[in-house]
Amino acid sequence: MKIAFLADPLSTFKIYKDSTFAMMREAAKRGHRIYAFEQRDMVLEEGVVTAEVTPITLTGDAEEWYRADAPEILKLSAFDAVIERKDPPFDMEYVYGTYLLELAERQGARVFNRPGAIRDHNEKLSIAQFSGYTSPTLVSSNPARLRAFHDKHGDVIFKPLDGMGGAGIFRIKEDGMNLGSVIESLTDNGKHTIMAQKYIPAIKQGDKRVLVIGGKPVPFALARIPQGNEVRGNLAAGGLGVAQPITARDREIAEALGPVLAARGLLLVGLDVIGDFLTEVNVTSPTCFQEIFDQTGFDVAAMFIDAVEQQLTHTLDTTAGRH
Repeated sequence: MKIAFLADPLSTFKIYKDSTFAMMREAAKRGHRIYAFEQRDMVLEEGVVTAEVTPITLTGDAEEWYRADAPEILKLSAFDAVIERKDPPFDMEYVYGTYLLELAERQGARVFNRPGAIRDHNEKLSIAQFSGYTSPTLVSSNPARLRAFHDKHGDVIFKPLDGMGGAGIFRIKEDGMNLGSVIESLTDNGKHTIMAQKYIPAIKQGDKRVLVIGGKPVPFALARIPQGNEVRGNLAAGGLGVAQPITARDREIAEALGPVLAARGLLLVGLDVIGDFLTEVNVTSPTCFQEIFDQTGFDVAAMFIDAVEQQLTHTLDTTAGRH
């Protein structure tokens, strides 16, 4: 098969922990041909979506980890699969990219995750569709409503709706110190909508990343444990990643959400769970593949490529059945 990965520049990859690299390595091991391109490489001309893609060969070397062949301009429909792995920020450029990918789908491309589904599932706001699994939450740009939420719950996390890696997350305790400043800053004086959530003390045991592939949970989660006085468990914010078997509650949440999200075109989802509560639904470029594999031996990348192959086989079977 020919598999194209839409990702950030290959030069930015830290292959010892990069989940996209793990996907590439597993696909190459199975004999699939690997291509890479960036969002800026996509072009819509005369109604057709193409991209300047670079065929790559993995070398097995830690430093010069790939060899690039001459770039080619191809229709995205020429690939058996396009794997969307661009990291946030989820800005308008990202949205424009999903529009182009959606057009490519109509021309026969098979994109995972589906671009329309990525666009429709804000990673913070999507939890509202599954409120039975969440802690008390408020989404608003109104400073008075945000203050009232803090008055009610006392210890609150405030965060932007478009951040990643723990950026812009603040905890305001019962004393309300810096409450006004945080609200003013995050909302830009009431212009931007943000999220407030009741603080979950179980964060001390980690912010768990529960991966769901093809609607089924990976049996191990990565608990990202805050260090020192830090409230954030994100690895990008210095959290310590500890792989552990998913709990009964983790499985309950994953098995409730997984089939629903898979049916919407989200082949790979990263659920963030603190204690017993769902806090985010990550759909852009969920990570933690290699950390789980290194600590447990469970091959998440193999499970993912299995799911891609099964999706493509199902598509071919469905198409053949029409003739």
